Amino acid sequence: MAVYNLTVNSKKVKVDVEPDMPLLWVVRDFVGLKGTKFGCGMALCGACTVHVNGQPTRSCQTPVSSLSKSDKITTIEGVGDGQLNAIQKAWIEEQVPQCGYCQSGQIMSAVALLKTDPNPDDAAIDAAMSGNLCRCGTYDRIRKAIHRAADSMKVSSGGIGKK
Repeated sequence: MAVYNLTVNSKKVKVDVEPDMPLLWVVRDFVGLKGTKFGCGMALCGACTVHVNGQPTRSCQTPVSSLSKSDKITTIEGVGDGQLNAIQKAWIEEQVPQCGYCQSGQIMSAVALLKTDPNPDDAAIDAAMSGNLCRCGTYDRIRKAIHRAADSMKVSSGGIGKK
């Protein structure tokens, strides 16, 4: 066991875990944030996506020992700073989820996309979201929601934040 000082959703947390424990289980079982989901355990489906320093990261294959205390981890619970952001609102408006299991990972990937490309075309959306699987096949609704969020963010000066 080893002690790790992490920053999760802008809060400092200390965990005493095995060095090879995946970040997914640290976040769920030791930090208590259950929004990040276990899907395949092999970083292939995207259900476990979180951000590490703003980059989408598959938490099921990221050992806690690979993180430093200066790394900033953001989970689905921290993506809107306590409020729905433009993507989350668009997800609701487009009625994206069917079963909903993959949606936290989908949203985390969409947030990262719109931070780097605030006006993506369909090809850019498909490329950015290609690592996120949806068994229910809501890909068309996901694409529409990302376009809606991008349009909403153009209207607001707050960008990906609170619109």
